[in-house]
Amino acid sequence: MKIRGTLHAALNGAIRVGLIERNPAHLVELPSGRRPRAVVWTDARVAHWRATGERPPVAVWTARQTAKFLAHVRGHPMYALYLAVALLGLRRGEATGLRWCDLDLDGEVVQISHQVQDRNGHTVVCPPKTESSVRTLALDHVLIAALRTLQAERRDHVTEPIGFLFTNRHGGPLSPGYVSHTFTRLVAEAGLPPIRLHDLRHGAASLSLAAGNDLKVVQAMLGHSSIVLTADTYTSVLPCLAHSAAEATAELVLEAARKAATSLRGQTGKKGARRRKGGRSRGKKAKK
Repeated sequence: MKIRGTLHAALNGAIRVGLIERNPAHLVELPSGRRPRAVVWTDARVAHWRATGERPPVAVWTARQTAKFLAHVRGHPMYALYLAVALLGLRRGEATGLRWCDLDLDGEVVQISHQVQDRNGHTVVCPPKTESSVRTLALDHVLIAALRTLQAERRDHVTEPIGFLFTNRHGGPLSPGYVSHTFTRLVAEAGLPPIRLHDLRHGAASLSLAAGNDLKVVQAMLGHSSIVLTADTYTSVLPCLAHSAAEATAELVLEAARKAATSLRGQTGKKGARRRKGGRSRGKKAKK
């Protein structure tokens, strides 16, 4: 679908400069593409993967699996980068593009204002993916501690860290491709089921929802322009979310049943009391 769109735009440019008279790509009809749905690496799915090698196109870790990975990479030069992706749901270009001037560790916030991409063999700094991608995110105490450790390590070499948090040997930003390649190797070393680095971002959103955070909060964290995209992508990922919804529905029905039963018992009791009262009254009249 993206190839067709690119070709269509290029041929429109050819029409504008007079090279062709009509756009042949305009007549091409393609089936609507289906975006793969993320699934969770449950114990059963992990066992199936180990036995067959079959893996889903998009998968996320559980909280326990995420914690195992972060414990494995603690002490690695890119530990804080992977931690930021896992907790804040940063895109890899946003994570590699973090600069010291974007951080306010005392104020416990970070500003996402640009990203880094690999283009034609070069690592370049460019604007964020969308206008909504420009955002200010709150930092938790775990990430702040990791960033302060990284800051202290840099201060061993310079008075005050400047430039990018994660740099290559020339002082420039790390290549996003290199960060993804390293991530894949570390995942294998940790003995965890495979996911892409971008799936770590999916996991951050899913875990945030599972922790009880509002969907609007998760949308802002991810930098999505529409809450529909956030809801469609993440609300059905983790089983605990579906279980909570199912339990809440069942509890609503049970509570209504309890109220109905209580009301019915009350009405039955009142009727019995009236019958007994009526019986006593008739008995008194008979004595007279």
